[in-house]
Amino acid sequence: MTESIPSHEYDVVVVGGGPAGMTAALYTTRLGHRTALVDRGGGRAAMMRDVHNVLGVREETSGAEYLGVGRDQLEDYGCEIHRDLVTSCSRDDGDGSIHLSGDAAEYAGDVVVLATGFTDVRPEPPLPRTGRGLHYCLHCDAYMFVDEPVYVMGHGESTAHVAGIMLNFTDDVDILTRGASPEWSDETAAVLDAHPIDVIESDISGVKNGEDGWLEALEFEDGAVREYTGGFAMYGANYNNGLARELGCELEADGTIAVDDHGRTSVDDVYAVGDCTPGHNQVPVALGQGAKAGIDVHFQLRDFPRDLETIDELGPVRSAEVPGIPDDLLEQAVDFHTYGRD
Repeated sequence: MTESIPSHEYDVVVVGGGPAGMTAALYTTRLGHRTALVDRGGGRAAMMRDVHNVLGVREETSGAEYLGVGRDQLEDYGCEIHRDLVTSCSRDDGDGSIHLSGDAAEYAGDVVVLATGFTDVRPEPPLPRTGRGLHYCLHCDAYMFVDEPVYVMGHGESTAHVAGIMLNFTDDVDILTRGASPEWSDETAAVLDAHPIDVIESDISGVKNGEDGWLEALEFEDGAVREYTGGFAMYGANYNNGLARELGCELEADGTIAVDDHGRTSVDDVYAVGDCTPGHNQVPVALGQGAKAGIDVHFQLRDFPRDLETIDELGPVRSAEVPGIPDDLLEQAVDFHTYGRD
């Protein structure tokens, strides 16, 4: 007989341990709600060799280091972190809570925040090393290639668009279609023709890296060898929206989860933040989305002040009922206070 897996109940369950999910969990925990972060590990932020565009974080900080500090902060405040892959979810018809099934445990929450991100579609090898010549985020990494030879790999509209943008940083930009026929429009083709961008149709046959692992050149099937410092792969993304679909959340045409300005989805008590939602895929943007969702969840869950309808039902608030923060989080908060310390 298979032994049953453990079950946990929380006010808030956040699925996904990237910057957006951790920030949402940070806010809901510090605002007095029992919160769990369920993280399968990995993810786009964890793969960053250097954190860019985050004020106060030095660029020699890796994504893994950055996220590690975040997990430490969450645990210090009393958020429970589970390393688990959530595979399915449903709403309880009785109490309205949302149940999440993982490989290691079951989780139930009054509110769920989905921060499940997306996965970049990788082109076929041979390829440069990710983060050392192969990049996916223009706004993060374009600055690295100022006045350097750059490629943009792909054959769609986004490829041509990014190649044009890179001319703001360097005068040496190639598009690598890798043998595929371009799928951009005639108008886009005309725009490309009017810019100093070479379109290379031959596929890649080899990669030359320096001693430090950084890309130095690409070899092509037509025998050419072209020097590049790095470049961008533009093959789209697969959005991790399975849980959102299972809960009935509205999706955008590209597969992102439709949300309002506070991260609310079309389903009550379900929020979505970060790269699984529309917008720029940037750490600072994710932090802001997580913060706004966390605050909005607090508005939804907080006990006080009671409105007049609730006061008529339950009576005036008694001193014994406040503060509203649960005892375990209250004790942890008191222990955590830094004011008055030497």
